[in-house]
Amino acid sequence: MLHLKTPDEVLALIQTEFAPLSDRMEPVPLEDAIGRVLAEDIRATEYVPDFNRSTVDGYAVQAKDTFGCSESIPAILPLDREIRMGEGADFILPEGTCCAVPTGGAIPQGADCAVMLEYTEDYGDGSIGITKAGAPGQNMIFRGDDVHPGKVVLNAGRLLSAQDIGALAAIGCSTVPVARKLTVGIISTGDELVPHQESPGPGQVRDVNSVMLCAMLKAFGLNPVNYGIVLDNAPLLEQTMRQAVSECDAVLISGGSSVGVKDATCRTIESMGTLLLHGIAIKPGKPTIMGNAGGKPLIGLPGHPVAAYFITRLFALPLFGRMMGRTMTQYTISAELTESMGANHGRAQYSCCRLEQRNGRVLANPIRSKSGLITTLADADGYFCIERDCEGLPKGAIIPVTICAGE
Repeated sequence: MLHLKTPDEVLALIQTEFAPLSDRMEPVPLEDAIGRVLAEDIRATEYVPDFNRSTVDGYAVQAKDTFGCSESIPAILPLDREIRMGEGADFILPEGTCCAVPTGGAIPQGADCAVMLEYTEDYGDGSIGITKAGAPGQNMIFRGDDVHPGKVVLNAGRLLSAQDIGALAAIGCSTVPVARKLTVGIISTGDELVPHQESPGPGQVRDVNSVMLCAMLKAFGLNPVNYGIVLDNAPLLEQTMRQAVSECDAVLISGGSSVGVKDATCRTIESMGTLLLHGIAIKPGKPTIMGNAGGKPLIGLPGHPVAAYFITRLFALPLFGRMMGRTMTQYTISAELTESMGANHGRAQYSCCRLEQRNGRVLANPIRSKSGLITTLADADGYFCIERDCEGLPKGAIIPVTICAGE
């Protein structure tokens, strides 16, 4: 008989049982940092930009010299000089004059405004007519507007995106401290399984979970190691699990998690460390197992692909994220349920859905299926939860849908 923990209890257990790895930092070149988890706060050591610059093609001026001007009464200012792109502007602009500047060009001291070229006229005699008044700070970026020395540019725990790589390049960060990628072993169990490349015989099925889990872990920035299919043989399972524990930071065991005679996963995990739980009040995924072998998590997943997906998504990935010090983010959208949904009282029920927009509304169409059917996941845009103390949701209910692509 399973003694169930609630999903919230499982997440709390993860926080108390597993800590971030102490040896998790490694430096990598900036070009290789995409998709990695930042291990330390990154602070700027310089100003970006390091000079006042224009955001338009036009003329740098003192704004007060343009006050009151118009197309009929332009402000006429002598052209002091022209600043070219890539040149410095280490001079003071004389009062009552202007200098030509390109977009992104440096603006000299004394100037506090850039007037767009469209609001000027070059008279050809060394003077420029300004036909629209400027304001202090207009069309300018000031030194340090982006970052200044000591400013935290990116916080530790962030999953580095292409935009982040650009920000790091801007402050001259060529080597990035990132979290070491966790190595996670994957074991599939079951006499009925054959490799996905083979054609199954009578009573056999292809091993879906090992390939799916490898893909999930890679997408999360981890190093999966596939230990293949292990038959329902307790000594062989223990041998494989011990090898995986010695070589990996964590292990996922797919199948063998229920209470049948041949289901040895629970007994093996218990023999290798501490059994933390056997059973979660969730659907799908009730017979999930979790253990701790010297600080390394061992997670026994249900054999059904949909259940294995949800348990990995809801619990295993947050656990691995914690071990790497990663800040976890989920992307949700509010949607209108297109049909009523009953729920299994006493268990949080997760259901896949398709999303569509219709007449300005976002609709969630439930995908009704069974946990063993992998196309339930392939067809899904997201998923939603009916809480364990709720017996169902009516048609038209506004629900939060978690986007499957979110992390």
